[in-house]
Amino acid sequence: MVAFEKQRQISPILITVLAAAALAGCSKPAEKTEDIRPVRAMVLTSSDVDVNAEFSGEVRARVESRLGFRVGGKIVSRKVDVGTLVKHGQVLMQLDPQDLQLSQAQALAGLRAAETNRDLAKAELKRYQELRSKNFVSQAVLDAKDSTYKAAQANVDASQAAYRGQANQAGYASLVSDVDGVVTAVDAEVGQVVQPGTPVVRVAKQGEKEIVIGLPEDKVDTLRRVPDVQVRLWADPGNVVAGKIREISPVADPSTRTYTVKVMIPDSLSEAKLGMTAVVQFASKTAKPQIKVPLTALYYEKSASSVWVVEGGAVKLVPVTIGGPAGNDILLAGGVKPGQTVVTAGVNLLKPGQKVKILGNDLPAAPIAAPAVAETVK
Repeated sequence: MVAFEKQRQISPILITVLAAAALAGCSKPAEKTEDIRPVRAMVLTSSDVDVNAEFSGEVRARVESRLGFRVGGKIVSRKVDVGTLVKHGQVLMQLDPQDLQLSQAQALAGLRAAETNRDLAKAELKRYQELRSKNFVSQAVLDAKDSTYKAAQANVDASQAAYRGQANQAGYASLVSDVDGVVTAVDAEVGQVVQPGTPVVRVAKQGEKEIVIGLPEDKVDTLRRVPDVQVRLWADPGNVVAGKIREISPVADPSTRTYTVKVMIPDSLSEAKLGMTAVVQFASKTAKPQIKVPLTALYYEKSASSVWVVEGGAVKLVPVTIGGPAGNDILLAGGVKPGQTVVTAGVNLLKPGQKVKILGNDLPAAPIAAPAVAETVK
């Protein structure tokens, strides 16, 4: 009885094993899929454009002054705001003039005292000249009186200069604009005590404007020689005018690591307002069209340069002639022609006749075989 029960348990397992073996023997072997390597590629084009770069910048006034008081003191009045149009001689800010006026009054009192001493010395000299004419005093006494008068006159001159200086100092309590322009920034407020020369107001002079951009360090030398510079406003992209490079900073900005470039714009771009966003385009052309490829497209073998050209879903190695560098690209002087597709990434993993699939294309460069499905015999 026990043996019969064991036989009943073993029988289903044995049947399952035998069925699996039968199915495996009847199924077809899986077909090997063809090795198709994904790559990145580009279609070659020729162009006579050597440099074509655009940079955005800001419209600024060519002359922008940071104005400050020539004397120190406490600001008691601010006459302008940001955006205020100002004229030459217009008052922008004022300091408390009390201390300056007291100094001016002190200088005036010193001048009056010096003038009094001079007048007394002059009268004394005149009397002694009369006495000398009658031979009542010696010439030495007359010379002493003459020296006293001249010293008094010199003291008057010094007092006058001191008074004029203090008068100027009192006038410096009012900060005035030295140009016709617009206020672009206010850096101090009423109640603030400022030192002499501290910028408190920025005024942009009316007239010539320029666009300030920043060039990366790998583009400065190339773009410096480009003669064709065009500018346009972001608010009016259809109006393109010619610009001119006025200044290139010799030192990179410490925060952005770019070189500041100032591009002059003509007066015809009258709609350009300070602070607007503008685009500066650099463009230059070569004598004949050239073909450019990235450095990653070159394949080096036995001191020869080649590229992988894709034809019919497969690649072939084509020797090329290097024309020279063009920034981060390479110019090809021969070996390929426009319209051919060249591999730009994965060149070191290919071999002649290799089937490839171009990444980024809607359709693959070569059909991919579907994986085989095992069929069972019923």
